[in-house]
Amino acid sequence: MTASEEPPSFRLAYVPGVTPDKWVRVWNERLPDVPLALAQVPAAEAGGLLLDEGADAGFVRLPVDRTVLSAIPLYTETTVVVVPKDHLVTAVDEVSVEDLADEIVLHPLDDVLDWERLPGRPALERPATTADAVELVAAGIGVLVVPLSLARLHHRKDLTHRPVRDAPQSSVALAWPQDATTDLVEDFIGIVRGRTVNSTRGRRPAPSEEKPKGADRDTGRRKPAAAGKPAGRARRTGAGGAPRGGKRGRPRRRS
Repeated sequence: MTASEEPPSFRLAYVPGVTPDKWVRVWNERLPDVPLALAQVPAAEAGGLLLDEGADAGFVRLPVDRTVLSAIPLYTETTVVVVPKDHLVTAVDEVSVEDLADEIVLHPLDDVLDWERLPGRPALERPATTADAVELVAAGIGVLVVPLSLARLHHRKDLTHRPVRDAPQSSVALAWPQDATTDLVEDFIGIVRGRTVNSTRGRRPAPSEEKPKGADRDTGRRKPAAAGKPAGRARRTGAGGAPRGGKRGRPRRRS
């Protein structure tokens, strides 16, 4: 089997914290003959993977380079601080960045928040990953500020979290290379946007699928005139076939 004969497939990348299950389920229902392959990728590497053709589309964290990637923003996450369950923060419903001023706030190398100024006091070293930072929080070394999905991803029974109302937030988007908007990408966009299976939005019909104006909906061909009817507009006639509405001749006088 040559490359051109290989069955189609769709490669979907996603960053940690994103759960693509619901969209994958719809894909498998609508396109059962097109396998969908999932690949989790670090947030910082997602854009490069798409540009290197390592995936057809991906759930990424904004911002991305809009000069080469198309992106549809989907949602913005709440930012939370992860703390031990016996921490003072647990006494309130939410905190501010200023409330963390005296805390050691861990800043992992894979942090996805765009900080203008880091909160709290820095640790002696930056953890390599968010997962490593969570382990340090559990050990009582500091606290961690992350999007809610990452706090849930690395959940531990001995930790909890609270919203940070004035911290930066992370937005998730569906992205794909601008020069590779294939039919399968359009299909996946439709699924993510919630279009029905019968929706015609997204794909443009192929030239052979376009129907001329007045064409039959089933065949795409122009309907012929009904048998026995002239193409032009028929003149209205009265009894005996005489034209209606014409001038009548003057009656002849009897002699």
